[in-house]
Amino acid sequence: MQIEKIGVVGAGNIGSSLAHSLMLYNKKIVLVDVSEEVLERSKKNIKQSLRFAHMYLKRKEKFDANLIDNITFTTDMNALRECDFIVENVTENWEIKEKVYRQLDQICRKDVCFGVNTSCISITKVGAITTRPERVIGMHFMNPVYLKPCVEVIKGYHTSESTIAEIEAFLESVGKYAVIVNDFPGFVSNRISHLFMNEAVLAIQDSVAQPKEVDTIFKDCFNHKMGPLETADLIGLDTVYNSLIVLYESYHDSKYRPAPLLAKMVDAGLLGVKTGKGFYTYTD
Repeated sequence: MQIEKIGVVGAGNIGSSLAHSLMLYNKKIVLVDVSEEVLERSKKNIKQSLRFAHMYLKRKEKFDANLIDNITFTTDMNALRECDFIVENVTENWEIKEKVYRQLDQICRKDVCFGVNTSCISITKVGAITTRPERVIGMHFMNPVYLKPCVEVIKGYHTSESTIAEIEAFLESVGKYAVIVNDFPGFVSNRISHLFMNEAVLAIQDSVAQPKEVDTIFKDCFNHKMGPLETADLIGLDTVYNSLIVLYESYHDSKYRPAPLLAKMVDAGLLGVKTGKGFYTYTD
């Protein structure tokens, strides 16, 4: 099936970044969020990023500013009815995700595939609450999506081979490629990376160093493009915290227990880039 119109559910950092990335390939996107404010912020950020897209993608000519018209910004889930494919990016909370997927299952055509852009929640569990478990697949896009060609694609217990083939072809059509892994809590990337970020938070909590020193060590000594605390701020500290809770409850292993400092920052609303302050301070 040709995928030309994509529904993106959730207009936070990753959802907006995904919509931006798909827009550059002339795809039609329906970007849905419960908040008009979030949608307005998303539109503003995408417009701003589009101005510089030719620079970070190393092309001579600028992209047409009218590409933004390929995105429909809406709070109406029913706008997803005509979409060929759905990517869900809502918060890492099972109760919220469950409600969204029950809605999507009613709204979308039966042949439409659901791409679950989750950090740690089971793809098999998501598929089980739909009438199309064979058409449910994990698609873990990395942030910022337009700069990250590799996508961790997770095969649920019922995910069909034809669905995997369809998704691989779709990703290739938008300049990306899939690495296929099996469904287990945290998959590969977050099972490892969230331990990494949590331990960095513990180093701050124990006054071993300041955030800048921690991140500088990993960028300058290990050639990481971003330090673990910069990464946590970009993802959102609430998302990191919720993902660690899922890992902790899944494995019952204390190594996944969120750092108390991380919990405190989330309670204080210091969530990183999206709130303007986390381990670092951000301005527009």
